[in-house]
Amino acid sequence: MSCPCQNPPAAETGKKETKPERYVSFVGLDCDAKAAELMRHIRRYIDDPAHSNAFWEYFKKKAEGGSGPRPDDLFLVHSNLNQIRELFEDKADPEALALLDRIEQECC
Repeated sequence: MSCPCQNPPAAETGKKETKPERYVSFVGLDCDAKAAELMRHIRRYIDDPAHSNAFWEYFKKKAEGGSGPRPDDLFLVHSNLNQIRELFEDKADPEALALLDRIEQECC
């Protein structure tokens, strides 16, 4: 697949312009599925009141669209990488940390 940034605009080639995929460079990586899986790891902790705090309550509200349009999981992960990393480090969850690292490298 050629990079859309190196192709001339459709108007110059006479071709019909099409809207590119959202994450063109991430085609085939299934970032949405990875982000959904990571959200399940997050929710496993923050849905338990003993492991939640004001930030995670806000995060849950935001994830449901309670403070505006509902963002997708990848956006939430990307926007809160440091807080998510801290959660998994505090919980000593190497599986979740490895998934977070993979998402950060491949999808963000």
